[in-house]
This record gives sequence, structure tokens and C-alpha cells, in this order.
Amino acid sequence: MSTMTVKGSRRRSPGATRRSVSRNLTAYGFLSGALICFAFFSWYPMIREFILSFQKTNFVDPPEWVGFENFATVIDDSAFASAWLNTATFTLLALVFGYLVPFVFALVLNELRHARAYLRLVVYLPVMLPPAVAVLLFKWFYDPGAGLFNQALDVFGLGPLAWLDSTDTALLSLVIVSTWMNLGTGTLIYLAALQSIPSELYEAAELDGAGLFKRVWHVTIPQTKLILLVMLLLQIVATMQVFIEPFLLTGGGPENGTVTVAYLMYQYAFSFGNWGGGGALGLMLMLVLIVFSAVYLRVSRDRT
Repeated sequence: MSTMTVKGSRRRSPGATRRSVSRNLTAYGFLSGALICFAFFSWYPMIREFILSFQKTNFVDPPEWVGFENFATVIDDSAFASAWLNTATFTLLALVFGYLVPFVFALVLNELRHARAYLRLVVYLPVMLPPAVAVLLFKWFYDPGAGLFNQALDVFGLGPLAWLDSTDTALLSLVIVSTWMNLGTGTLIYLAALQSIPSELYEAAELDGAGLFKRVWHVTIPQTKLILLVMLLLQIVATMQVFIEPFLLTGGGPENGTVTVAYLMYQYAFSFGNWGGGGALGLMLMLVLIVFSAVYLRVSRDRT
């Protein structure tokens, strides 16, 4: 008898069930907008790209299925190897600058006691600029004649550099632009993570005689490990898809020195009219990023 009473007491009343369903429907209603946006702007293009990579079409006549012909075409292209090499090099350079520099800025801002809000605004200003405006601004900075950078070098008696016209400096110039454009977002994310660290940990480290670098190594980095891992993944995924910098600054030159996979994909689709080839390149890039992300998440989950 007592068992039946306990079981009966665990049953939810009809009113509670209706409230639960209503609450869930409300939540799903709020989520539906985001799901529709993801489906229309992310999932559908990925599925369409997968189909397009096996087709030959001009979007007027019926598409023709060509199997792996598009993949063979782009692989035989002389710019294919350069595009992947430049993309990998850009990603590595962006990790040195675009990943570490915002963290250093966040450390400095976190140590300041005055004008912190003003400096946060200054650091975040580049993010407020439209990407095309920021890139074209740097195009003037890199001008070999009256550009700001060469004018600054001239003050120190150094000769002008062909920033965008030399294979030695063109790719690095793009990395500098990308780092400046995204500096504010990374800095504020790191700063928020730093400010969530309990001050008692730093006080204990100071009592043990730890200097600034030891506090950063033994307190800051372990306490922000999760944010650092997430930002590392986002940084690699974003830089592997770099497009706007080579598109507006160099056009892939000089001598294919800044052509990237995303830019080559754009060329195939919109310059050569080979939509299947562009889809094949996009599918290759997507598969590389999926494999890397899966391996990275598995390794980082085990370490965490």
C-alpha cells in the first residue's frame, strides 16, 4: 500500500504536465529563429556545395553529373599547392600574432588600475570598422610611396619596403591586417576570463614570492586553459578561411604568393565560371576543418 502511494505521488499532475509542455514550446519557439537561420545560411549551403562539387553547371542549363572530374581539375591547377601552402603559412603566422598578441594586451589591461575602460574602447575600435574599410585603410598604409609604414621607416633611416609587392613580405602583411582587425574581440574575451580568476590565487602566489611571469604561468594560464583552447580552435578555423585580405589587398599576388584556398575557390566560381571546381575546393576545405576540429576537440577534452 505504501509503495503504491509513493509511486502515485511521483506522477505529475495534468496541470504540471501542461505547464512543462508550454514552457518547452516557448523555448523551442525562441530557438526556431536561430535554427531557421542556421538551416538557411549554414546547413543548406553546405549541402548545396557538396552536391555542386560533383556537378558541372552554369545555373541556366540542367546540371551534369561529372563525378570527381572537378576535384581532378582543381588538383591539377598549378595554384592548388600554393593555395594550401599559403593558407597553412598564414594560419601559423596568425597563431604567433593573432592568438598571442590579444592575450598579452589582455594581461596588460588587467594589470592597469586607471583608464581601463578607455583603453578597452581603443582596443575594440578596429572591430567596429567594416572589414573592407579596415583592409583598404591598410592598403594606404602599405603604399610603397606615401604609405604610413614606409614614412615611419624613413624617419629611422630605413629604406622603403614593398609590403604587398614582394613575396617575402606580402603574406606577413596580410597577417598584420588580420591581427589588427580582430584584436579587440580576442582581447575582451581574454580580459573577461582574466577578471573571473579569484584574486586570492594571485595573493597566495605573491606571498610565495612569485613574480609577474610566474604568476602568469602558474595561475593565469591554468585558470584560463578552457578559454585558451576554445580561442585556439576558433583562430585556426577562421584563419584557414582567410579571403577578404588577399581579395582586396593583393589579388592573390605576387606570383601566387598570397592566393589562399578560399580565394582560389572564389576565382573558380566567379572568375572562371567553374562552379563545380569552386564547390570541390570548398568541400576539401570543409573536410579538412571538420577532421581537424574533431581531432582537436577529442584531444582537448581528454586533457581537460
